[in-house]
Amino acid sequence: MLRLFKSMKEDITTIFENDPAARSWFEVVFTYAGLHALWAHRVAHYFFVNRWYTIARVISQWSRFMTGIEIHPGAVIGRRFFIDHGMGVIIGETCEIGDDVVLYQGVTLGGTGKETGKRHPTIGSNVVISSGAKVIGSFIVGDNSRIGANAVVLSTVPPNSTVVGIPGRIVKQDGVRVGRLDHNNLPDPVIDMFRQLQKQIDELKVEVREIKHKSGGNQDHGAKNL
Repeated sequence: MLRLFKSMKEDITTIFENDPAARSWFEVVFTYAGLHALWAHRVAHYFFVNRWYTIARVISQWSRFMTGIEIHPGAVIGRRFFIDHGMGVIIGETCEIGDDVVLYQGVTLGGTGKETGKRHPTIGSNVVISSGAKVIGSFIVGDNSRIGANAVVLSTVPPNSTVVGIPGRIVKQDGVRVGRLDHNNLPDPVIDMFRQLQKQIDELKVEVREIKHKSGGNQDHGAKNL
């Protein structure tokens, strides 16, 4: 029982560390859907590992109805797990999540089809997955990685990486660390591409103007000779 209360206290402390909007223990315990979903999952997971599958699914479905967060009772979740807001979060049956992981609303940790066995991602420790991101398939997202908002990740992510875009592309690895809550301050390869194209267009405009100027000068010189 002491271990249970210690774990619950750690869950609450984790919220204060990650959410500047948290004001009091009372508010966190009674109003944070992510916390409620996590606690319900722990109960459901206990029944699941002891082969009480129906009871486990009933608990998880009740939690989904109450919180808007769907966590399959078979998923394995580490310590200090935090779901911010959480509406629309889905975590599949064979998903494994390490310690100190943060998920934002609309995140899906799902499978790719009807395959059996391990079919959901393994998320390393100290990973942040931003709003609307989809991590689909049986692969590993390495420790200390960041997944940008609305990214669609379909393959392995090395440790210490930043992934953005559809499909997800690694845009930073073993570089400057992105802050845990600074999930909107990520590089955008699409914007970078447009900037490069604009630069090339500007250079071409200058070349065209120079060609026109030289061509006009040659025509004037020819007219004088006549």
